[in-house]
Amino acid sequence: MKENNKLGINTICVHTGEVKDEQFKGAVSAMYMSTSYAFDGVDIKRYPRYFNTPNQEMLCKKIAALEKTEDGLIFGSGMAAISAAMFAFLKTGDHVIIQQVIYGGTYNFIVSEFDKYGIEYSFTESDNVKDFESLIKENTKVIYIETPSNPLLGITDLDAIAKLAKSKDILTMIDNTFASPINQNPVDFGIDIMLHSATKYMGGHSDISAGAIAASKEHIAHIWNTAINFGGNLSDQTVWLLERSLKTLNLRVKEQTKNAEEMALYLEGSSDIDRVYYPGLKSHPQYELAKKQMKGFGAMLSFELANGINAMDFQNNLQLIKPSMSLAGLESTTVSPVQTTHALLSEEERLERGIKDGLIRFSVGIEEPKDLIEDIEQAIQKAKK
Repeated sequence: MKENNKLGINTICVHTGEVKDEQFKGAVSAMYMSTSYAFDGVDIKRYPRYFNTPNQEMLCKKIAALEKTEDGLIFGSGMAAISAAMFAFLKTGDHVIIQQVIYGGTYNFIVSEFDKYGIEYSFTESDNVKDFESLIKENTKVIYIETPSNPLLGITDLDAIAKLAKSKDILTMIDNTFASPINQNPVDFGIDIMLHSATKYMGGHSDISAGAIAASKEHIAHIWNTAINFGGNLSDQTVWLLERSLKTLNLRVKEQTKNAEEMALYLEGSSDIDRVYYPGLKSHPQYELAKKQMKGFGAMLSFELANGINAMDFQNNLQLIKPSMSLAGLESTTVSPVQTTHALLSEEERLERGIKDGLIRFSVGIEEPKDLIEDIEQAIQKAKK
């Protein structure tokens, strides 16, 4: 088979990282459920917690190919991946710079755990590279970003961040969940470590929990040394399901992205919507930057309902679109960040990040846009009564 960098994206999704069954060579979807493998003193020590069972090993190859990196690791959740990566490269006395608007779970992990280990951290005031530069100290080891960000879809300049970090010998990490490898490959701009909640677009069917890391062999080996101690490995049943899901990743995400662009335009033109956050809109302040570094603008957007329309009443009135804590499945979902993803932040902290009570995060699925529009309109009318 050709090298991964010469294969088309659909071919990579389907064929890279296939598990080859040596006995039944015709099997197109083999799964090894064993937790025990014979060891002859020469062969690799296979053990689920070591991330190297046959299904784990081959899935990592597929994820690495999708992110254009040398290697990858998979975990039981996105937070397991993020925490393993952070703790692998940070120790007592080190300092990390974090983008201000990030996933609430990541924010809570940092402010709840880092002080216990004597790890210093600073949050930027915006996603402008100058804000990152002003926070660099002699002990800064990591710059952590998320673009597009959750939930306001802010865009951070990948090239500028990577160049700044490399000039100071600082490692860069990105949560690439919202874009997915289909719409953005941060390694192309010099970012070191790509992180994913694979529960989202990689899984895509709202039925598994998983996390993923893609990076160089050297960085993955370093993370592996820490990760094996935390026990965040993924069961092979779920590994198999995730590999199944990745086969249709390109098809799903492209359709969802196309639908999201149409929905964003509709919402922007509605008198019942105060504001729409979507990098594919020309009104987005970082539209040109998003166009430069993304291959597609993604299937996530957020919007603020007009005054007088209660966010929870609106969501409870939806019939096709499902109010849900998660995102990126085939079905369209909404969520109020103040009630879920950013509930652990204080009201002051949320408002500092521009997260208002009327904000709705909208994960666009593969349904027909006209049906989604009709559902939104009827829900708004009921919420007004």
